[in-house]
Amino acid sequence: MIASVVFPPALIFVLGALLTVLLRGRAMKIAALLVPVVSFALLWSTADGSYGQISFIGLDLVLTRIDPLARIFGYIFQLITLLGLVFSFHHNERSHYGIALLYAAAAQGVTFAGDLFSLFLFWEVLTVAATFLIAAAATERARGAALRYLLVHIAGGLCLLTGILLHYAASGSIAFNAIDWATPGTIFIFLGFGLNCAWPLLHTWLVDAYPEAPIAGTVFLSAFTTKSAVYVLARGFAGTEALIWVGVAMAVFPVFYALLEDNLRRVLSYSLISQVGYMVVGIGIGSQMAINGAVCHAYAHILYKSLLFMAMGAVMYRTGSCQASELGGLRRTMPLTACCCLIGSAAISAVPLFSGFVTKSMIMDAVAHEHLQIVWLVLLAASAGTFLYAGIKIPYFAFFGRDSGLRPSEAPRHMLLAMAGAAFMCVLLGVYPDFLAGLMPYRLPLHPYTAA
Repeated sequence: MIASVVFPPALIFVLGALLTVLLRGRAMKIAALLVPVVSFALLWSTADGSYGQISFIGLDLVLTRIDPLARIFGYIFQLITLLGLVFSFHHNERSHYGIALLYAAAAQGVTFAGDLFSLFLFWEVLTVAATFLIAAAATERARGAALRYLLVHIAGGLCLLTGILLHYAASGSIAFNAIDWATPGTIFIFLGFGLNCAWPLLHTWLVDAYPEAPIAGTVFLSAFTTKSAVYVLARGFAGTEALIWVGVAMAVFPVFYALLEDNLRRVLSYSLISQVGYMVVGIGIGSQMAINGAVCHAYAHILYKSLLFMAMGAVMYRTGSCQASELGGLRRTMPLTACCCLIGSAAISAVPLFSGFVTKSMIMDAVAHEHLQIVWLVLLAASAGTFLYAGIKIPYFAFFGRDSGLRPSEAPRHMLLAMAGAAFMCVLLGVYPDFLAGLMPYRLPLHPYTAA
């Protein structure tokens, strides 16, 4: 399984973004779809190792470092890019496909960067691409949210750069591996990563920006920025005990906001923070079982969260609203969208035979194995809250409940196809967890449906 020539996955996406700018119509859309497919094929055929090692201004850069941890994130980023592009087919603007592919390129670049300098460059591209994606909604609120997003993430980028420079000055190395807390600058790197992860007090940009983005844009936003941060934390700070308590806070506090919020896309934004909290807890524990749980939950989360954002996007596309108080009864005319939403709700609620049950159980087992009873109980309570706002509130107010009198058409076929793809994966991971077992960074037994 060794490719003779290794193209950095990020480069493939950058070239794809440039290609979509040159093409129009159906050719542009087909070219965009081919990008994640080609990238997946090349990654699948490439052995683990470091590639693209170059020297730049005296720095040893590693543009592509492939190992099991990077590979699982690379695969899911490629898959969600494909599904997000299919969901976007109602867009005819070349800029949308170019920005989406550039955003995906940055996520791939962060994932496979073997040094801190390359990581920083892709980190900043991630910020710029996301800003344009949010602003593409072309409303006053979206432009304001995009500007605030940019300013916050520029500050986070400067914090990260400060940490990298101090780290290099002290150690003489920019290799991106586990980062020693004894090295100067580590706290700045830690906080720079944490901002993108939407830690408590650093999270407001997410719930401000994501609900204002275009309906297709939120599919990409929900996948790339926070999960790239989860990846770098797993790579650089696994076993940092403070992350356990940061993750617990993340899992709990958004639940209350999500239960009270009327805008269902904002409910999903708060929910996103809560679910990332479980991943952060796993990274903080740092055991092989916990890291497996964190990265597998990230994999599953990208699928079910994107599915729910797609479902709410389809509702908004057909009705012009995503306010719970203005919706209801849409199952009558949007039954397929309702079905996909229910699958996403079951997955995020950790219902058995759906993906969230498998991956959340891995984290809960890791917590129990470390005898962290309080953490286990708090995460269990947060899971109950998740069921209330995602398992009940979202599908009830959108598709069931009172009859709003709205009779929109079913979602367009391309949206249904994308939702069906994500829904299929949510079920597949739940009924066939061995699929995930083959992707885990550490080869450990995975038996979510046993009492052991």
